[in-house]
Amino acid sequence: MDDLENYTSGNVESVPEQENINTNETVSGNNSVQENNAFAYTGFVYDALPDEFQQYNELNENIRKRKNTTGEKFIIFLFVLIIILATGLSVYGIANDIYRSRSVIEELKKQQHIVMYQEGKPDGAKDLSNFIDENGKYTIEGAAAAVQDSIVEIYMYSDSKKTRLEGTGSGVVISKDGYIVTNAHVLKSDGFHTVHTTDDKIYNAKIIGRDSKTDIAVIKVDYSGLTPAVFGDSDEAIVGEQVIAVGNPAGLSNTVTDGIISAVNRKIRSDSTGFEMNCIQTNADISPGNSGGALVNMYGQVIGITSSKYVSSSFEGLGFAITINDAMPIIEELINTGYVSGRFRIGIQLIDMDSEEKILMIENELGFELPEDFEGVYIDSISEDCDIANTELKAGDFITEINGVPIKTYDELYNTISASFKAGDKVPAKCANVKKNGKVTYYDIKFKLMEDTSGDF
Repeated sequence: MDDLENYTSGNVESVPEQENINTNETVSGNNSVQENNAFAYTGFVYDALPDEFQQYNELNENIRKRKNTTGEKFIIFLFVLIIILATGLSVYGIANDIYRSRSVIEELKKQQHIVMYQEGKPDGAKDLSNFIDENGKYTIEGAAAAVQDSIVEIYMYSDSKKTRLEGTGSGVVISKDGYIVTNAHVLKSDGFHTVHTTDDKIYNAKIIGRDSKTDIAVIKVDYSGLTPAVFGDSDEAIVGEQVIAVGNPAGLSNTVTDGIISAVNRKIRSDSTGFEMNCIQTNADISPGNSGGALVNMYGQVIGITSSKYVSSSFEGLGFAITINDAMPIIEELINTGYVSGRFRIGIQLIDMDSEEKILMIENELGFELPEDFEGVYIDSISEDCDIANTELKAGDFITEINGVPIKTYDELYNTISASFKAGDKVPAKCANVKKNGKVTYYDIKFKLMEDTSGDF
């Protein structure tokens, strides 16, 4: 009983497991003992299970986690695999579609039959008679066709072998035996020239006469089968009248541009010599290659000689042609004498002071500003074959007076000399040298006017 009391007192930990079993077997007949024993057994189980139960739970938890992890990895693997398979199938499908579409397109191309329709003009559409009315007035097509064989190309070379091309221009045939009118600036006085006709023939040309003041020149080829142009009366030109310009810009033979007569009797000064000519103003395009070409009315008549030297460089759509009525006397005299008689030549190239732009040009040449209120004509160059080259005057100086009359423009210089002097006369002039510091030194000269057989100023 003492042992049993000790056991029931709670000292379960000190009682061996075997003793608990034996005690239980000995007192099995006694109810109170059984109750105590049952209490003791229950206490034993209650005290002995917690550690093992915790380990068991931890083991189950670990197993569960491992199962969950494995399941999640498997699901992720399946998801990635599905994506890879879907991507692969998509790429394959796209590539296959592209390949098949190319094949289909190629097949369609082979099966397509493109039909293009081309028709010629009606019979007689190119007949020149269809481009002229009962009054002899042409359409643009008719006027161009009427004059095209009379317009030639002119090539200027600097060597006798004609390997160094210097420039090109146009010319108008004025006679069957080879005389051709053109612009003076198209030619080079010591150059070599050839003429190209519309039938692709080439002829050597020689200068008969040239006049740089008016920018008109005449050349001749040794051939008697040319087609001369028909010249009209430029005094009959009417503002608003339709015209065409025919020439060879940039070597493009027989180029035709059309427009109207914008004005008549325009007094236009050449941009190179300052010489004034009576011109017809037109909005037909006139480029450097058109120089020496023709301004033609709708009757197929040449009423002007186009010149880029008279084209406005400041405004678009302003072209000018020397009136044929003003050009004809010069052409005839050039053919007869080789130059325009009665002209004098000073032997200078100048820049006058008739505008702010020209004054700026002079100041740019000098490299400094001119003194305020200073006036004169600036001497750009002097010809060595003229008497003025033997005077004190030098390039870079100014002529300020002629025979005591102040001058500052080309017109004042030319008109003052023309009023009192002729070729062979001695002309008194006052000149000036201007320094950078503004100091002006004046000096007097006398020079002999040369007869002008060159057309230069």
